[in-house]
Amino acid sequence: MGHQAADPLRRALDRVGDRWVLLIVRALLDGPQRFGELGDALGVAPNVLTQRLRQLEADGVVVANPYSQRPPRFSYELTAPGRELAGALTLLTQWGAHRSGASPDAFHDRCGTPIEVRAWCPTCDEPIDDVERSSTYDI
Repeated sequence: MGHQAADPLRRALDRVGDRWVLLIVRALLDGPQRFGELGDALGVAPNVLTQRLRQLEADGVVVANPYSQRPPRFSYELTAPGRELAGALTLLTQWGAHRSGASPDAFHDRCGTPIEVRAWCPTCDEPIDDVERSSTYDI
């Protein structure tokens, strides 16, 4: 894989490639949470959570909303770019479930079937399989 082809992936991993970052994003997909709620839900040390939230805020993935002035306290929620990571997290979760033999955690509410994420061509209005896929990224 050439460095030029990897640049978008490298940039994405520089921003969200850390384990705690992805778990924070997943937790915030359910809606805004306070610092303590995130820490309790994830089991992450407060100093690590503070560092990752600051990084996510600087990268425009998370926004901190004050709910108390004294002492200063914040709730955290995903921005639109942060919510765009939902698809990537679904793919990673499916991959992990498949490799571990675990049950997937995303199901279609109407019929109960596990959800599959696929590449889609909006021009042709059809799914694209791996054989048809042309990519500038050599994955």
